[in-house]
Amino acid sequence: MTNLGDLEIFANVVSTGSMSLAGRALGFSPAVVSKRIKRLENRLGTRLLQRTTRQISLTEAGQGFYDRVLGILAGLEEAEFYISGRSAQMHGKLKISAPTSFGRMHIAPHLKDFMEAHPELAINLVLTDEFSDIVGGGFDLAIRIAELTDSSLVARRLAPVRRLLCASSDYLAAHGEPKHIDELKLHRCLPAHNNDTWRLKGPDGALSLRPEGLLITNSSEVIREAVIAGLGIALRSTWDIGEELKSGRLVQVLPAYESSHNVALSAVYPSRQFLPAKVRLFIDYLAELYGPVPYWER
Repeated sequence: MTNLGDLEIFANVVSTGSMSLAGRALGFSPAVVSKRIKRLENRLGTRLLQRTTRQISLTEAGQGFYDRVLGILAGLEEAEFYISGRSAQMHGKLKISAPTSFGRMHIAPHLKDFMEAHPELAINLVLTDEFSDIVGGGFDLAIRIAELTDSSLVARRLAPVRRLLCASSDYLAAHGEPKHIDELKLHRCLPAHNNDTWRLKGPDGALSLRPEGLLITNSSEVIREAVIAGLGIALRSTWDIGEELKSGRLVQVLPAYESSHNVALSAVYPSRQFLPAKVRLFIDYLAELYGPVPYWER
C-alpha cells in the first residue's frame, strides 16, 4: 500500500513546482523528497513527474493521479476534523488569491471576525490583479471577478457584479450630463487603461466603446480617485463606488447602459471530489457576507 506521507510529498511538489520548496514546507531535504517521489513512482510502475533543470511538470498519468490524491488528502482532513469533534475549529493554513482593490475593500475588513472564530487557522492573503495559477502557486482558492470560461477549476458564484457609468456631481454641473450614448465622445472619459474597451448592454443590445481620455494610467485605483475628484466619466463596479453612489459624491449617468451581467464575483478552487473543510468554511463565510444583493448595493 502507498504511504500517505509519500502522497503528501507528491502533492506539495506539484503545488509548489519545486522539490526544494516542498521539502522546506514539510521539513525534508530535497534529496529525501526526490527519493520519496522515486519510491512512489516505482511502487506505481509509472512516471508521475517530468523533471528538467528548470521545472517540474506532471505527466498525463501524474495529472490523473494528482487529481485523485487531492481528494484523498482532503477526505483525510475531513475525517480528522469529524473524529476530533473540531469541525467548527479549523487549523492549518489557508492561502487565498484575490484582486487588489476588492481584497483591500471587501475581504481584509472582514478577516477579523473569521479569524477570531477560527484562531488556529492561519491565512495567507495574496492580492494581485493577475489571474494566479492556483495549483502552481499553492493556493487553496482564488477570488475572481470575471466572466468565467470552462476550465478544470470549480467556481462558486458569490455575488453579482454590476459595472455602471458614473461621474461626480461637480463634473456634471460643470460639463452637463450626457443624454445619449453617442454624447460620451463629447465628454472627458476615464478608461482604466489607454486601450480599455467599455463593453456595455443597452436598449439596443450589446455595444463596445473605446473611450479616449487625457489621463493615462495602469492603475484602476487611480481612475477611482480621478472620477471622484471630478476629472470625468468612468465605468466602475458598484463594489468599488457603492458608498460614493449612496452619498451622492458620484452619480450614475446613462442608466440604461451597464456592463454584461455575466461577470460575477466567484470563488475558484481546484477540481476535486472532496473540498477541504477550511476552504468550504471560508467560501460559505463570504457567500453569506455578500449574498445575492451584496451590502455595497443595499
